[in-house]
Amino acid sequence: MKLVADESVDFGIIKLLRENKIEVLSIAHQKKGISDIEVLNIANENKCLLITEDKDFGELTHRLKLKHYGILLIRLSNLNRSERLILASEMIQKHYKDFQNNFAVLTSTNLRIKRY
Repeated sequence: MKLVADESVDFGIIKLLRENKIEVLSIAHQKKGISDIEVLNIANENKCLLITEDKDFGELTHRLKLKHYGILLIRLSNLNRSERLILASEMIQKHYKDFQNNFAVLTSTNLRIKRY
């Protein structure tokens, strides 16, 4: 399992995923400040899931129809930090295959997956 984490993703999520032997390329640590399109290109070059907390990726993939290998939009701001980290990490591990080539939104009450 390999994924790209946009710089908007809380590093605690990345840390938990790495502790569970998931390879995570962190944009915040490797290419901070690049555009969303560049982030999407990196995920595409690596043929992997992109996780983000930035709603702009919905615009890029839905309206502009840019190619992707799967995007998970994490929307858990209503939870405390430890709950956010655990829920996001667990859902990524549990539903990773469901996210591939699809656009998913994770909230505290729901997981929606738009299949392509």
